[in-house]
Amino acid sequence: MTKTQIYKFGGASVKDAAAVKNIAIILRNRLRNNFVIVVSAMGKTTNHLETILSIKLKDQDFSENSTILKGFHLDICKELFPAEHVIFPKIENYFILLHHELNKPISKDNYDEYYDRVIGFGELLSSRIVMEYLCFQDLLVLWQDARELICTDSDFRFAKVDWEKTRRNCQSQLKPNLEQFPVLTQGFIGSDPKGRPTTLGREGSDFTAAILAASLDAASVTIWKDVPGVLNADPKIFSDTVLFSELDYQQAAEMTFYGASVIHPKTIKPLANAGIPLFVKSFINPEEAGTKIHNLSKAGAAQTIVVKKDQILVSFKVTDFAFIEEKHIHLIYEQLQRLKLRVNMLQTSAITISIVIDSQLFKLEQLLAELKNDFEIRYNEGLELLTVLHADPAALAKLLLDYEVLLEQSTRNTTQIVRRLK
Repeated sequence: MTKTQIYKFGGASVKDAAAVKNIAIILRNRLRNNFVIVVSAMGKTTNHLETILSIKLKDQDFSENSTILKGFHLDICKELFPAEHVIFPKIENYFILLHHELNKPISKDNYDEYYDRVIGFGELLSSRIVMEYLCFQDLLVLWQDARELICTDSDFRFAKVDWEKTRRNCQSQLKPNLEQFPVLTQGFIGSDPKGRPTTLGREGSDFTAAILAASLDAASVTIWKDVPGVLNADPKIFSDTVLFSELDYQQAAEMTFYGASVIHPKTIKPLANAGIPLFVKSFINPEEAGTKIHNLSKAGAAQTIVVKKDQILVSFKVTDFAFIEEKHIHLIYEQLQRLKLRVNMLQTSAITISIVIDSQLFKLEQLLAELKNDFEIRYNEGLELLTVLHADPAALAKLLLDYEVLLEQSTRNTTQIVRRLK
């Protein structure tokens, strides 16, 4: 039996009608049975939905923003389909369902669950449009609701996968269909044991592709991006980037851990465990080789630069003249875990623990409220975390020109610096 291939198309590859047409071109001579296509929300749809949520949270009118988002999707459909096509009432129906959710009460307490009920509409809209267009182009595919496959716990916005149930679903529901048709589904979304929508973390569609690949014992996963493959730095920030033709799983995992945005951090582990190669290719130049991530006998050590923006540096100082002990770190991490906050950098001194975290709505104020009685706390927002793997000293110095350094630490292969513009 032919092994399954997984193709994942992100938001940039479905950002407009021309992009959707390009997907059909890419798939024209590649599509066959035992093929799964995973798509993200179109363009900046997730950001727009987050804006609607923030407006709703302030108890303000979000109808104009919703109308703009609806118009964005309908305009794409007008370029892809004839006026009488079934996609138009389907889009209308999705927005009726979206408004039904948005008419429910929202608060800080239920925000994460509310977020997951609303934010997945981006993927539902996108996948329906792409599926209908492929069929319209005589590329027959089946539409699959990912929430029926990806089982998770109830940790809303950062749901953890129930691998056993998910594999069972994929083998019993998805695999029989794949033997007859290609299947198109959504990234990023799943459901908890009560059937409530969950999400896998921002930009989690890559992870969905890896989950499905591991559950189906797939031959490979290909992620289609607007870059030629995995580069040693973000080309939007740096002009002199270098393309990796291949990477070891461990190298790739390290890059994503520190914030390289080309692949979601959770993607590598299930693929590495199953020995499934991951290809990162350009949807702009689909015939180019891109980057292959797999088991390498000897990994390289090229300098890699990762910049994470919108970071917060929080310093916790003990107030009773005691030195930092394990109990202090445990106290802080207990709250970080409760708030689902990931530490991007940690540094301790005799009386201070400093952490660097992503900025997330409500999270900082909740963290400060929980720990204000145990520590003297100071924080700085709007920072950048620069991580350089296998740093070249001269190149590192250039990266700090015009920047103030707030925190720095180095190991044998890794340098991390918290910086802000002077």
